[in-house]
Amino acid sequence: MNAAYVFRVRFRLDPEGARVDPNEFETVLRIPADPPGEDGWLFFRDNLWRGEAGDERHLRDEAESLLSVPVSSVRFSELETDPEYLSALKRAIEDDIEGTDGTNSFNATTVDETLSKYLGSSIRVRESDRGE
Repeated sequence: MNAAYVFRVRFRLDPEGARVDPNEFETVLRIPADPPGEDGWLFFRDNLWRGEAGDERHLRDEAESLLSVPVSSVRFSELETDPEYLSALKRAIEDDIEGTDGTNSFNATTVDETLSKYLGSSIRVRESDRGE
């Protein structure tokens, strides 16, 4: 079971006492997705909206922390997932929606509505790597 949130990140190099050309670059950043139901699994709910960064400044700060360089922009690309992770994610969302207290973490009535609300159509399923 494996998944990652994929972002396109633009960053700058500003070395002290030197000049670089170009000084801005783009890279792909993959942040591993926590297993559904465990701490951190609601990353998509807390950081994404309709397949876009919900709070780009917050995500830029996170990317800067991970990359140790000044980040000028962060753009969400997709949740890259294997079928097992996606199934587990859907089960965890369904369990939350069907909670007995009448409320859920997503303000949604179905799994599909939840996924669309936060991830848009930005889910890419790839085959599992059997060697992991």
